[in-house]
Amino acid sequence: MVDYHAANQSYQYGPSSGGNGAGGGGSMGDYMAQEDDWDRDLLLDPAWEKQQRKTFTAWCNSHLRKAGTQIENIDEDFRDGLKLMLLLEVISGERLPKPERGKMRVHKINNVNKALDFIASKGVKLVSIGAEEIVDGNAKMTLGMIWTIILRFAIQDISVEETSAKEGLLLWCQRKTAPYKNVNVQNFHISWKDGLAFNALIHRHRPELIEYDKLRKDDPVTNLNNAFEVAEKYLDIPKMLDAEDIVNTARPDEKAIMTYVSSFYHAFSGAQKAETAANRICKVLAVNQENEHLMEDYERLASDLLEWIRRTIPWLEDRVPQKTIQEMQQKLEDFRDYRRVHKPPKVQEKCQLEINFNTLQTKLRLSNRPAFMPSEGRMVSDINNGWQHLEQAEKGYEEWLLNEIRRLERLDHLAEKFRQKASIHEAWTDGKEAMLKHRDYETATLSDIKALIRKHEAFESDLAAHQDRVEQIAAIAQELNELDYYDSHNVNTRCQKICDQWDALGSLTQSRREALEKTEKQLETIDQLHLEYAKRAAPFNNWMESAMEDLQDMFIVHTIEEIEGLISAHDQFKSTLPDADREREAILAIHKEAQRIAESNHIKLLGSNPYTTVTPQIINSKWEKVQQLVPKRDHALLDEQSKQQSNEHLRRQFASQANIVGPWIQTKMEEIGRISIEMNGTLEDQLSHLKRYERSIVDYKPNLDLLEQQHQLIQEALIFDNKHTNYTMEHIRVGWEQLLTTIARTINEVENQILTRDAKGISQEQMQEFRASFNHFDKDHGGALGPEEFKACLISLGYDVENDRQGDAEFNRIMSVVDPNHSGLVTFQAFIDFMSRETTDTDTADQVIASFKVLAGDKNFITAEELRRELPPDQAEYCIARMAPYQGPDAVPGALDYKSFSTALYGESDL
Repeated sequence: MVDYHAANQSYQYGPSSGGNGAGGGGSMGDYMAQEDDWDRDLLLDPAWEKQQRKTFTAWCNSHLRKAGTQIENIDEDFRDGLKLMLLLEVISGERLPKPERGKMRVHKINNVNKALDFIASKGVKLVSIGAEEIVDGNAKMTLGMIWTIILRFAIQDISVEETSAKEGLLLWCQRKTAPYKNVNVQNFHISWKDGLAFNALIHRHRPELIEYDKLRKDDPVTNLNNAFEVAEKYLDIPKMLDAEDIVNTARPDEKAIMTYVSSFYHAFSGAQKAETAANRICKVLAVNQENEHLMEDYERLASDLLEWIRRTIPWLEDRVPQKTIQEMQQKLEDFRDYRRVHKPPKVQEKCQLEINFNTLQTKLRLSNRPAFMPSEGRMVSDINNGWQHLEQAEKGYEEWLLNEIRRLERLDHLAEKFRQKASIHEAWTDGKEAMLKHRDYETATLSDIKALIRKHEAFESDLAAHQDRVEQIAAIAQELNELDYYDSHNVNTRCQKICDQWDALGSLTQSRREALEKTEKQLETIDQLHLEYAKRAAPFNNWMESAMEDLQDMFIVHTIEEIEGLISAHDQFKSTLPDADREREAILAIHKEAQRIAESNHIKLLGSNPYTTVTPQIINSKWEKVQQLVPKRDHALLDEQSKQQSNEHLRRQFASQANIVGPWIQTKMEEIGRISIEMNGTLEDQLSHLKRYERSIVDYKPNLDLLEQQHQLIQEALIFDNKHTNYTMEHIRVGWEQLLTTIARTINEVENQILTRDAKGISQEQMQEFRASFNHFDKDHGGALGPEEFKACLISLGYDVENDRQGDAEFNRIMSVVDPNHSGLVTFQAFIDFMSRETTDTDTADQVIASFKVLAGDKNFITAEELRRELPPDQAEYCIARMAPYQGPDAVPGALDYKSFSTALYGESDL
C-alpha cells in the first residue's frame, strides 16, 4: 500500500532521521541507508538544486527521446503525469495503466498516482512524496521523486563483489581508474572536480577517444568539458553537468555525479561482461592446455620407459652360456654396468612417471575434468607389469653368471688335468705296441727267452700300475661331458683312442705272455738279483711318477678351510719322503750288489738290466725331480693360502658395511611409514620436513657406493658366498630403490594435498582436522579406511549417516563417490577430494558456455574473428583448432560450436 502523506506535511525525501527510508524491503533499503547526503539544510543549497535540475533533466531526456519526446522544465513537464508514466514505461520496459487524458486537476493527480503506484510496486517505499506536490509543481518533491526513480532503475542493480549499489558503483570506479596518475576516487563529489576521473573512465574502455597524458590537473574546466563532449559524441551519454558549476561549487552534488557516472557504468557494462567472460574462458583453457601438455609428457615418458624395458628383458633372459671364462666375465661386467649405470635412472623415471600421473589426475579432479586415460599399453599398470617382468628376468641373472664362471673354471681345470694325465699316459704307451708285437723270442737263446719272460712280467706289473691312471682319464672325460665342455668332441676322441690303445695293450700283453710261456721250459733261471731290482724299481718308479704328477697337479679352492686341507695333505706326503728315500737306497743297493757279484765272479754283463728299463740313473733323476717339486708345491700352497686370507678379509669388510647399511635402510622405511601417519604442523611444514628427510637419505648414498666397490672386489676375486652377513648386494640395492621411491611418493602425496587445499580453498585447520580424523580411524596404519571405519570418521565430522534408512542411503551415496571401483577401501586422497567437493565450488561447463555466449553477443555460435578479438592469441587459436562447425538452423559461414567444445572440456556429453 503506497503511503501518500498530506501535502502540508514538512517536505523530505530519502531516509528520514527516524529511519523511514525511501527504499523498501531489502536491497533498496540497504543502498538508501548508506546515503547521508540528504541533510535538510544541504537540500536548500541552490547550487545543488541547479546541478540536480540539469542532471536529472538530461537523464530523463536520455530515456524519453527513445519515445520521441523530451522535457524542458522538470518541475512543470511532469505535472500532468503523462510524461512521468511514459518515462517509467521506457526505463522499465513494462506497460503502465492507461493514463487519463482530461485537463482537470483530478485527472493529473490520478495519472501521477498511477506512476507512484508503479514505483511502489518495484519495492520502493515512498515517504512524504504525494501526487498533489508533483501536480502543484513542487520542485524539491519532484527532484526527490526523480532521484528515487534513478536509484531504483539506474543504480540499484549495480553490485561489485556483493556490495550495495552506491558502494558497488564507487568500487567499480576505483578499480577502473586505479592505474591513472592524479586520480583517487574516494567519493561522488570532491574526487570528480578536476575532471581527470571522468577522462580516466573513458580512456580505460575506449583509449582511442582520449589523449589522457596531455590532460593537466590544474585545468579542470577543460578536462570536464573534454570528458562531457566525448561521452555525448561517441558514447551516447547526454551532457548532464556543467563544468563551471562543478568547479565553482565547493562540494558538487553527489546525486548529480552518481546519476552521470551510472550512465558510464551502463555504457560500459557490456564490455565488463565480455571481459569477465573472456577471463573465465582463458582460465579454463589455460588449465586444459597445461593438462594436455602433462598428458603428452606422460605418454612420451611412458613410451620411452616401456621401450627400454622391452629392449632390456630379452638381454636379461638370454641365458646361453659362453665358451670361455673371459666371455662370461665380460657379461658379468656388462650386468654390473646395467645395475650401477643404466637401471638407477630408469628407477627414477618410473617413480617420477607415477608422481606425474598422480599430479595430473589431481589437477584434472580439481578442475572438474574427466580422469586421464593413457593410450592402450601405456597405463601405470602396464608399466608396473613391464617392470615386474624386468625384475623377474633380472632375478637370478647375476647368480647364473657366477655359476657359469664357476662351471667354466671347473671345466678348464678338468680339461688341463685331462691333457696332463693323457700326455703322461701317451708318453708311457709310446712304443709299447711295437714292443709287444716284436717276435724276438723266436730267435733268442734260452737265456734270452727267460730274460724276455721276466721282462714281460715286469711290464705287466707296470701295466697294472697304469690302470688307475687310465680310469682317471676316462672319469675326467665323463665329467667334462656331463658339464657340457665346449671341446668335448676332441676330449672324447682322445679318451677313446687311449682306451682303445689300452685294450689293445691288454690283448697284446696276453698274447705275448702266451707265446713266451710256450718256450718257458727252454729258459734258464734269470739273474734273480736283476729281477728283484726290476720288481722293486718299477713300483718305486711309478710312485715317483705319481708323486711328480700330484706335485704338479693344478688345484682350485674357494675357502681358507679348503686350502688348509691341501696344505695338511701335502705335509702328510712330505712325512713319507724319508721312507721313500730308504726304499730308493735299498733298490740302488740291489743294483750295486749285482754289479759287485758280476765283478767278483768275473762275469761280463752285456747292456743294462734285461728285466727293466728303469736304471739307477732314472731313479736318481726322478728322485731329484721330486725333491725340487716339493718346495715349489709349498710356495704354491702358501700363495693360495695368502689369497684365501685376503678373500676372507674382503668378506668381513663387505659384511661389516652391509650389516650397517641393511638395518639403516630398514629403519628409514619404518620411519617413513610413521611420518606418513603422524604428520604434524602445516602441509608446508610437513613437505619441508619430508624434503629434509629425503636429503638426509640421499646424503647416505656414498655408503652404498662404498658397498658397491667392496662388492665388486668380492666378485672380481670370484668369492661366491659370505657366511658373515645375511645381506646380499641385491637385497641392499632393492631396499635402497624402495626407500627412494617411498619417500618420493610420500612427498608427492603431500604436494597433491597442498594442490587440493589451495585449489579448493581448504584451510590449514580443515586439512589438519581431516588428517587427524582419518588417522584416528586408520587403526592398522594401512593408509586406507574400511566402510565401517569410514562411516565412523564421517560421523565424527558431523555427517548424519547413522544406521537408519535415510543415513544408509546417504552413506551409500558418499561411498559411490569415494570408492567408485567398489574396492572396499577409502584412501586419504579420495577422502580429501570428497571433503573439498562438499565445501567448495569450481567452474562448470554451464558457466563456460554462458561466458562464450557473452563473447558471441548472445548468439548460439561464435566466429573465429570474435575469438581472436576477445581472447589472447594462443588461446584463441587453441579454441579455433578444436571447435567443430556449428550446425544449427541459424548457422552462418565460419560459425563455430562453442557448446560442444565447452562440454568436451569437462568430459560431459553434448547438452
